[in-house]
Formats: sequence, C-alpha cells, structure tokens
Amino acid sequence: MSSIDYKFHPNKKTNIILAPFSGGQPKGGVELGPEYIINAGFENQIKNLGWLTSISTPLKNSNFEINKSDTKDKFNVKNSKIVSDCCKLIYETSLKTLEEGKLPLVLGGDHSIGTATVGASLKYNSNTCVLWVDAHADINTPKTTPSGNLHGCPLSFLLGLDSDSYPPEFSWVPQILKANKLVYIGLRDVDEGEKKILRENNIAAFTMYHIDKYGIGKVIDMALDKVNPERKDPIHLSYDVDAIDPSFVPATGTRVEGGLSLREGLFIAEEIANSGLLLSLDIVETNPMLAETEEHVLDTVSAACAIGRCALGQTLL
Repeated sequence: MSSIDYKFHPNKKTNIILAPFSGGQPKGGVELGPEYIINAGFENQIKNLGWLTSISTPLKNSNFEINKSDTKDKFNVKNSKIVSDCCKLIYETSLKTLEEGKLPLVLGGDHSIGTATVGASLKYNSNTCVLWVDAHADINTPKTTPSGNLHGCPLSFLLGLDSDSYPPEFSWVPQILKANKLVYIGLRDVDEGEKKILRENNIAAFTMYHIDKYGIGKVIDMALDKVNPERKDPIHLSYDVDAIDPSFVPATGTRVEGGLSLREGLFIAEEIANSGLLLSLDIVETNPMLAETEEHVLDTVSAACAIGRCALGQTLL
C-alpha cells in the first residue's frame, strides 16, 4: 500500500489504457507489449498499492496492424492515417479518463502514441509539464525525419513545429505544448535535425552525459527546476523503456548501448511519485518479439511493470 499523496489524484483511481499499436515504426511485436504487461499481473500490482483500477481498450476493434506499410508518403512519413486514427482514439480515452478524475496509465505500443497521451494531458490542464524519458528525442518533423517513422515525431506535432509539412490527418492534434514545459532525461541517440530543434527552441535536455556527471538525483532536480520550478504543476511522465540500457531491457525496438541502469530508471519514477504531482503516465516500446530468449522477455516486461509500480507509489521500505 502506497502512502504517497497524489495532488491531482487524491482518490487514487487509475484507468489502464491498452494501446497495442506498432504503426509508428517498422518492427512487429511492439503491439504485444500491453498484453504481456497485463498478463504479468500488472493490474493487481497497482491495486496492491491502493489504487482503484479499470481497463480501457480503445483500439479493440481496429485494423491498424494489417494496414501498416513501410513506404513513405508524399509528406516523407509512413502510416499517417493509421497513426493519426490510433492517436485520436487514445487521446479521447485519455482525456475522458482525466475528466472522470482518474489517472490515465497508457501501455504501448510504440511511442507515436505520445501525441495522444501528452495532448490529452495538456488539453485537460494547460500547465502540465512533460518529462520525456527516452534514449531518443522523438521531435523530428516530417521535414527532418531520416526514417519517416512517426514514433520519432510525436512531440513536433504537439509543439506545432514545421506545421506546414504535416499530413492533413494530423490537423486534429492540439498544438499546445510549450517548449519551456518539456524536458528530456536519458537522451543518447539524437538526430542532427533534432539537435537543431532542441537548440533553436531552448528545450531542456539531460543526456546520459549529464547523468554520469551529476547523478540521477541531481538531474531530476535540475529537470524539474526547468519546467516546474515551484513544484506545483501537474506532470505527465512519458517513459520509453529503451531509456534503460539494453542489458536490462533487451526486448525493445531501438536499442542503444550506454543507457540508464535499472535502478536509475526506477528512481526517476520514484521521484516523480514522491513529488505528488503525477497527472498521467505512459510506458511504451516493450517488444516481446525482439527478445532472443524468454529471460529477455521477462526482464523487459518486469522492468515495464516496475516503472508503473514506482510511478504509482511503490517504495523500497
């Protein structure tokens, strides 16, 4: 049972939103992540922390996976329609969850759904600050993306960057994220176009260099000082499991060596929980099909579950 008081969720109600979607990137299997996490007992783990839970499946009757393509369209990206349609469903469910006084806990799926989860949180409370825990910046625009994979673009749509280049399917996305309310933790693989975007927009970013230099505790303090200096605004925590080093979470789609240790990764979630300011959470990019062994699957799914538990109040003592 967690003793942490959540300012924006005093009644400790959460809706676990399953987002089994792989259309933002080319590798199959990430759509299985939510199922594996739930089958590992995740809902009961959250209940044991004192949260009242429900589960939503907004993509249940979709045919997104069979319509997935690896061909770029005239906007230089892939799968615009299915990514947009998926995100709109997740957005609507996340916003409704917040309006019902529940914490949306979205299990992905690939990180293209960040457009939906962050967008809903900002629509609900425009003061929301966004902690993006990831090896990658995911802030390419259709003009800058080298791959065309939309899991590398969710934040640019919300910021309204290069908006003249957007596929029309994304016209519904609220361009309401302010650059001074976004901060990264754990970056270690950033495209050249993204580096330029981060510099030009003065977006706070703490890479693995900063974590090595200052330690994870100091980095979280510095990150919150940038986007939430008075520690009063709600926090959306968007957590890509590939922020953690692949030696701990091997079953993920875009592995990059030199990441967070498992303890550092969990400490981030623990500190955001301790702040009492968590409004919403997504945990993405668990891909059981990319594991080489059953142990790799177990390690990655266990890490995803642990991130969720720590964010919702699990403590070591």
